[in-house]
Amino acid sequence: MSEPKMPAGAEPPDWTLLPPILHRHAPAGRSALLPALLEVQALYGHVPQPAAEQIAHALATPLADVHGVVEFYSLLYNEPIGQTVVRVCTDPSCALRGGDALLAAACQHAGVEEGETTPDRTLTVERSPCLGHCNAGVAVNLSSGLPARTTTYVQASPESLADLLAGRGQSPADQGSEDFVGGDLRVITPLCGRGRRTTLGEYEAAGGMQALRKALASLPPEQVVERVRQSELLGRGGAAFPTGMKWESAAKAAATPKYFVVNADESEPGTFKDRILLEGDPCRVLEGALLGAYAIGASRIYLYLRGEYPLALERVEAALAELRQAGYLGEAILGSTYHVDVEVRSGAGAYICGEETALFESIEGKRGFPRIKPPFPTTQGLFGQPTVINNVETLAQIPYIVLHGPAAFQELGTAESTGPKLLCVSGDIARPGLYEIGFGVTLRHLIENLAGGVTGGALQALLVGGAAGTFATPAELETPITFQGLRAAGLTLGSGAVMVFNDQRDLRDLLRRLGRFFAHESCGKCYPCQLGTQRQFEILSRLAEKRLLPGDSERLREIGWTMSDASLCGLGQTAASALFSAMKRWPELFEPKGAA
Repeated sequence: MSEPKMPAGAEPPDWTLLPPILHRHAPAGRSALLPALLEVQALYGHVPQPAAEQIAHALATPLADVHGVVEFYSLLYNEPIGQTVVRVCTDPSCALRGGDALLAAACQHAGVEEGETTPDRTLTVERSPCLGHCNAGVAVNLSSGLPARTTTYVQASPESLADLLAGRGQSPADQGSEDFVGGDLRVITPLCGRGRRTTLGEYEAAGGMQALRKALASLPPEQVVERVRQSELLGRGGAAFPTGMKWESAAKAAATPKYFVVNADESEPGTFKDRILLEGDPCRVLEGALLGAYAIGASRIYLYLRGEYPLALERVEAALAELRQAGYLGEAILGSTYHVDVEVRSGAGAYICGEETALFESIEGKRGFPRIKPPFPTTQGLFGQPTVINNVETLAQIPYIVLHGPAAFQELGTAESTGPKLLCVSGDIARPGLYEIGFGVTLRHLIENLAGGVTGGALQALLVGGAAGTFATPAELETPITFQGLRAAGLTLGSGAVMVFNDQRDLRDLLRRLGRFFAHESCGKCYPCQLGTQRQFEILSRLAEKRLLPGDSERLREIGWTMSDASLCGLGQTAASALFSAMKRWPELFEPKGAA
């Protein structure tokens, strides 16, 4: 490899670190682009132009496409940034605990505005979307050093800022887990919430990997598919698509190879269930993925993990090493004729990559733009091949179904909403945490009996389903938590997030934060979402400042319906969902000042 040329007067980085990265990733071609960029950035603090040129050459990818990918993801930079990068979460749950005050304190400490870097490039301060620690905010991601290491800190405050910058903040990895795990059931969470990763040996001692052993010994792939189909398991990622139907379609597809993808790009504000599962009991999720791959005939599993989850990444990789050592991965696993392996891919800061086709594009080395459907992933997914993609919570249910049978799984829920469900409760609540329930209990049971009740005042609202969810009022606490019961009440289960707001909170400010989130995360591929989320945020900012203009309410409705009807993917289609439910339940908030 020829030595990259540097601008005149610039101090050259150590380019001897670059060739091993390129040599390792070159055989994969463009699909290795994102992993290569992340490694290069960890070494140099950003992606220098000479490195981008060498990556483009090694991966046979146009340089313009390399820059396009760098500019698409919020965790990649094509210009130098601070030696330490502080990302402060200010989305709803962390905002309730002082996220804005901590962001202001960090900016004051550095002498910069948010998004800026100090002149000596020692510190960059950024406002971050939800970091998945809503149960223990304020959450902060801090990246420092070369090679860069990212650590998540929780329960951060202006008073603890100095300790945080010195690396002495409260990190779940160092201080034990901040995650409370409870509920009526412990079917898929019995090994979570212990402050550490459950090892493979511990998982096996609790009955883990028996479902995979049973399948390989006595259940042909079509019987595994049939068990999942009969369980009537609906996907837990938000869309609630029948899992068995998805598996059956991919299994019947004639083309090969086939791929199985684990969607661990959990980025919905208020949601942290997938993080807790992967940090606490990754082998359960991986066993579910192995069963899925076996069922559809896939020999390759991709686990796409959110880039803001460094601890989950570390623990998943440790679990995979144990699985390989024990013979659960590779050739002829457990002495069978089946072979499969897992590749972990880290995201780089893009909520849109939680959408299944955008995730495929990211793995393929492209910007995370959603694809037009059809064709659907089960016939033409990753690399154009038949693909099943399931979310983390969905896969954590699979071992129980295969081992105990569909009937036992159905008994844990209701006739139409089968099995257990994980709910992330945060906000003004006595016991924020992850709760495992059987479908059919009420919102009141969740809030008052399991999570300990509302704090700081009376209940004003629940935001159910995350930023793309809907609002519930105290009058709706008797609503049963099922797909059908929530739908009948005008609510949506979505990602399983339940954010609680007491009557001292200003819902106008909450709506502005939701508007900022969607405006920031819109990928820009389709015009209705690109422009609509920006205009929605502008009007919601006026709402929060109590200076609505005449006609703003009508504008919000028109923008929302346009996005819902004309956007390409679920981001734009649901960007106004919470807003619409707020307008229905609290119409007085949307009257311009001085209106009769």
